[in-house]
Amino acid sequence: MKKAQYWLVKSEPFKYSWEKFNEDGRTFWDGVRNYQARNNLKGMKEGDLVMFYHSNEGKEIVGIAKVVKEFYQDPTTDDANWVVVDLSPVEALKKPVTLEQIKADERLKDIGLIRQGRLSVMSLKPEEFDRIVELGS
Repeated sequence: MKKAQYWLVKSEPFKYSWEKFNEDGRTFWDGVRNYQARNNLKGMKEGDLVMFYHSNEGKEIVGIAKVVKEFYQDPTTDDANWVVVDLSPVEALKKPVTLEQIKADERLKDIGLIRQGRLSVMSLKPEEFDRIVELGS
């Protein structure tokens, strides 16, 4: 059996919020136009867990989603270089985990969110995922 992987995706709340995601119940994650982020989308497998981060406004992780369909051509472009995955919400964190909390946490000092702040889709180590869940409960 394959081991679950963990990821983080970013969305500006005014463009696509956690609340809207929950109303929709499922979405394809489109608009990724960075090769590293695209490669991360391609690495996502059905059942992987994904942290949902509100960028710009809020700057906090607000919930957990899961991959429900692996990558396919991004329907918003004809360029075959770009892909999407389908995500569904799993649960909101009891308390959002802010970027400040993450930066201040010794156990999260190497997290991609700090090292590559502009990347919109990134992998998380299992211990980083677990620590964020702990901070958010």
